Amino acid sequence: MRYALLIIAFSLVQALFLNHIHIFGVATPLLYVYLPLLFQRGYPRWAQLLLCFCMGLAVDMFTNTPGLAAASLTFVGFLQPYLLELYLKKEDDPAFRPSVSTMGFGKYLSYAFFLTLCYCIVFFSLEAFSFVHWLLWVESIAGSLILTLVLILTIDSLRRS
Repeated sequence: MRYALLIIAFSLVQALFLNHIHIFGVATPLLYVYLPLLFQRGYPRWAQLLLCFCMGLAVDMFTNTPGLAAASLTFVGFLQPYLLELYLKKEDDPAFRPSVSTMGFGKYLSYAFFLTLCYCIVFFSLEAFSFVHWLLWVESIAGSLILTLVLILTIDSLRRS
């Protein structure tokens, strides 16, 4: 239920507000990438993939990007448990929830950076479907990555306080 409410909230915020922000014409904050970062350790992988797909599909419906967000977010949902395990010890709690307060700023930033980078690379590669304008592709990835990371770190800081 919690994730269903997050899907609705993130989709609406993305569609109504964040999709209208285009810094330098290339960078758009992608708040919904925060959803896969929230999954706790030991969460069923099939549920992660399904929730990420639903979130991506909801964003695709609101933003007229047929399948781009769904495919990219499903890929990130697939990678998340494996990446999270790289930052944890075997003896850590099986219900560990990743955040700045539980992982520390450096580890969480690295964790969020790699998942967001993977999302941006897949999303903008599928969107471009060509590398003719490779500089625009790189600018879109870098700009959106930076904006999204700032947004994720801000929200995570507000969430823990």
